[in-house]
Amino acid sequence: MHTVREKQKLLARVRRMKGQVEAIERALENEAGCGPVLHLIAGVRGAMAGLMAEVVEDHVRSHLVDSAAHPGALQEEAVEQLLDVVRSYLK
Repeated sequence: MHTVREKQKLLARVRRMKGQVEAIERALENEAGCGPVLHLIAGVRGAMAGLMAEVVEDHVRSHLVDSAAHPGALQEEAVEQLLDVVRSYLK
């Protein structure tokens, strides 16, 4: 399972996002302007989308493509098409 195999890497990403969310909180508490707050929010959104894309991609590759573990798994070309759509959606 990807989330176990990549646990430290994923936790590091989540901790960075936590820091970004805390920066939003501080900006709001300090009555920062809309522009800076929007940039902070956009950064968190991008980081979350990146995390989601990484976990979804590994899930697809681990559970839908591995024909040895899952007979009848998707063909590689179909997987790439699916992942392209997911990546586009998460941007």
